[in-house]
Amino acid sequence: MAIHQILTQQAASITDLKRNPMGIAQASKQGAIAILNRNQPVFYCVTPELFEYFKKLADAEELG
Repeated sequence: MAIHQILTQQAASITDLKRNPMGIAQASKQGAIAILNRNQPVFYCVTPELFEYFKKLADAEELG
């Protein structure tokens, strides 16, 4: 059994996401929420602001 680190303080199941996608997206207070499938993280939902921040970091890293 693989052990995965969850990199957020909040998590929701993929079933919860299917039932109420906007509720899950808005539930994150820190900008990100882990989506779990069978208690394993499969992806992270991030707010547009956090995504933009990550994009700026990546662009700055590319520019060196």
